[in-house]
Amino acid sequence: MTYSIVARDPETGQYGVIVASRFFATGALVPHLRGGRCAVATQAFVSPIWGMEAANRLALGERAEDVVPDLVARDAGQAIRQIHMIDMAGRIAAHTGKDCIGWCGQISADAVSVAGNMLAGQAVIADTLAAYLAHLHLPFGPRLLEAMAAGARAGGDKRGTQSAALVIHQSEDYPWLDLRADDHPDPLAELRRLYEVAQERFVHVAKALPTRDNFSGTTDRRGIDSAIKEADAARRAAGIPSKSFATELDP
Repeated sequence: MTYSIVARDPETGQYGVIVASRFFATGALVPHLRGGRCAVATQAFVSPIWGMEAANRLALGERAEDVVPDLVARDAGQAIRQIHMIDMAGRIAAHTGKDCIGWCGQISADAVSVAGNMLAGQAVIADTLAAYLAHLHLPFGPRLLEAMAAGARAGGDKRGTQSAALVIHQSEDYPWLDLRADDHPDPLAELRRLYEVAQERFVHVAKALPTRDNFSGTTDRRGIDSAIKEADAARRAAGIPSKSFATELDP
């Protein structure tokens, strides 16, 4: 009932997971990431334990191709589970249980994997991957969104789509961006709106947050305020209205 992408952006080192499903709040259970180290998506008859353990082990340096068979060997429910992941070296591994509901499967290229189950057909993941590779010129977030939109046009989840999520990590275990549409008639379109809203203010604040290497982060907010004002002025000059539901502040 789900299709997803796990990927690492070679330009920024960001790891990301994007997922869409005919399941409520898919973002609560499917994505598992560790900053600068790995991305995992666990789905089908979902086991969040698979996702958490896999992410923890990959973050400690284990190889994706070693983690997946160990999870499978230990779980009596492995035939109804699906997982795919990318580790800190960019290696990809996946499992689609034999009893996952068709169409189901996985496909990958350099630093990106697409997997799904209960889909309209194989074209869903094929078109998703093709669109990702065709949009390598885009920033990581929009690239993931374009790829998922291509999968939706190919039929997506054969029962329709209820929820979607986009999670991107930079160097830290907290997300740089964590967007969810938990119950929406067009959740991928809602993710795109949320991504655009995030560019107005949130991403500028995110740059100032503390990190492992900078425990205090940025404590002078003048640079943040200046960046927000510049972004707002550029948007207004281009005649682009805010996509936020919040009341716009005066320039």
